[in-house]
Amino acid sequence: MARQHVFPEIFTNKTELDLESMSPEEKARYLHHQMHEKHKGHESMHAWMILILLITIIVSQILLVEWKKRFNRSYERVSLIGMWTVPIIISVNHYWTRFIVTWLIFTALTGIVISRALQKPIAPMTPRLVYKWFYLIYMISYGLGVIGYVVVLLTLLGVNLMFRSLPQPWMDFGLMCIFYGLYYGVLGRDISGIITDLMAVKIGYYTQSGIPNRLLEPNICAVCGNIILVQDNANAIVEKTYNLTCGHTFHEFCIRGWCIVGKKQTCPYCKEKVDLKRMFRNPWEKPHVFYGSLLDFIRYLVAWQPVIFSGVQFINYLLGLE
Repeated sequence: MARQHVFPEIFTNKTELDLESMSPEEKARYLHHQMHEKHKGHESMHAWMILILLITIIVSQILLVEWKKRFNRSYERVSLIGMWTVPIIISVNHYWTRFIVTWLIFTALTGIVISRALQKPIAPMTPRLVYKWFYLIYMISYGLGVIGYVVVLLTLLGVNLMFRSLPQPWMDFGLMCIFYGLYYGVLGRDISGIITDLMAVKIGYYTQSGIPNRLLEPNICAVCGNIILVQDNANAIVEKTYNLTCGHTFHEFCIRGWCIVGKKQTCPYCKEKVDLKRMFRNPWEKPHVFYGSLLDFIRYLVAWQPVIFSGVQFINYLLGLE
């Protein structure tokens, strides 16, 4: 037997003045009742809408996978544009001030860093500045994700009751931290991946294919082009060095930025495969690599899902479905 929704008589005839005087719970129940009344008898229409949604999601997913497989560079560029613009457009339409402010700050600071990376000739300290900036973004996003996850977990365990607090504020804060961490983590990785290639090519020790334009000296870092002052980590004070299996040596922040932030898993000079397990022996550093793989799954949800849903709404509008 179908479940019947029973609504109080007070909800059947409400004026705008009455809505303003209602509590949030009463207003939510009233709007829920109005939604049921509006869509009463539309079961077949809703079935068609669900079918259109499922078909569109499946077809779009296949097209995106093929696009990424055949034209990966254009896919990454368009995905980056979508990641950077779609959320801010939605936020402006809904007046989400917090996200607008954080987006403007991130865009302004990242724009300054990118402008320095695109200068000709590139300054000697620019590569290190770029890598440190995106590595900072990466670590902040990672921290926000962990904080959000812990808060959500504590809320599910009922820890908020110890502080006589409702679960909703805790859950909202946790989900907000997770969203900001994942969003800026993905966006920072995508931008850094493009800037990494541009800077390395300008320095001359890296080419996407073929032989590098410059010969790498033993005491030179191929990522930033600066001299490696200390070869022995026992005597290192400011920054350590990393030796890859191919024999090339790099500054710690440079190779971390190249492998983790820039999503590269080859030597910047000879393109030999980098053994990340050997490179990051500390167990506390390994989750950074796994977390970077997780961020790739978020790109579809932020950049492409709103576009797909907008397309579904447009199809429903053309077919007269409500």
